[in-house]
Parts: sequence; C-alpha cells; structure tokens
Amino acid sequence: MHKGLLKSWKTDKGFGFIKSDTLEHDTFIHISALKHMSRKPKVGDTIYFDVATQPDGKTKAINCRIEGVAELKAPYQKHNQQPHRIAKSNFASSFLGKVASIGLIAALCFYAINKYNAHSSSQTPVITNDDIATFDEKYPKVVIPKIVIPKSTQNFTCDGRQHCSQMTSRAEAVFFINNCPNTKMDGDGDGKPCERDSRF
Repeated sequence: MHKGLLKSWKTDKGFGFIKSDTLEHDTFIHISALKHMSRKPKVGDTIYFDVATQPDGKTKAINCRIEGVAELKAPYQKHNQQPHRIAKSNFASSFLGKVASIGLIAALCFYAINKYNAHSSSQTPVITNDDIATFDEKYPKVVIPKIVIPKSTQNFTCDGRQHCSQMTSRAEAVFFINNCPNTKMDGDGDGKPCERDSRF
C-alpha cells in the first residue's frame, strides 16, 4: 500500500491527484474510491492507497482511505446506525416521490380528459328552431335541371339491335348509340350515326 498527499482535488468533478514519494508519477483518484469515508477529501489530506492499471494503460488509486478520518460502517452494524437512518429517509423520500408522481400523472390525465370532452361537446352542432327557420336562406335549394326526352324517342327501347340497317329513323339511331350497348353505327366516333345510310 502506498502513502501520499492529495495534491489537487476538483470538488465539482469528483477527482484529483495524489503525489507519493514511492511512485514516479502522480496517481489519479476518483471520489468513488473514497465513498466509504465520513467526509469528502481535501487538498493536503494524507491518503493510503493501492494502484491499479486501467485498460487504457493509465493508473488509478483503489482501496483508498484518508488518514485520521473515520470510515462509515455498513448499515447492518449495530454500533453505527447513521447510514441506516439515511437509508430509511431515502426510502421514505423515494416512496413519497413516487406517490406524488403518480398523483401528478393522474391529475394531468383527468385534466386532459375533461379538456377533450369539453372540446368534443363544443364541436357537436346544436340545431335550434331559429336555425330551422333560416335554413333555406343559408342553404338555398339546388335545382337539378329536368332532362326532357323528345317525344319522338320516348317509344325507343334497347332491344339488341346494333346496325344502321336495323334502324327505322336517324332519331332511333341517335337514341341507340347514346343509350344502348354494343352499337356499331358510328364508325368514325363523331356522335353522328348512320352517316352513309341514304335512307336518313
């Protein structure tokens, strides 16, 4: 085990360096190596430590203790109950923290559901008698034009005929190409059937 002086210490970062006459270089020390001590280290403390080599080849202090500073005992030892009391208070505060968190989440959920329900009800339209009275003014009737079929075509029906030679008039041919499937009377597709039929 080596002995040295704590040459530097960064409280905010939790590490420092030990200078020892038995070692060539200063040794890195982390606060985790002193967590069993009853107080934090300070510059000038005498530190007893072992040296371990890290995977990157650098060395660090392990199994450390500060000279003249008491070590904290394990919670299960009866003669020092302070760590045990700390553990109890930590348990109580963590339990209360969980209860408070659950309560906060429940309150937020309740608020969100109420907000959603209020928003949904405000989006549902309510029709009153006044709305019915003014409905025609707000929404004028759409007039759909009536399709008038000429009287001359009212007697035509699709009966399977497809060719001009089967038609009795041009009006009948027009009716057939516009209303009946599979007709063969408009070869050039211009909408005028039987243009070459001399009868029409």
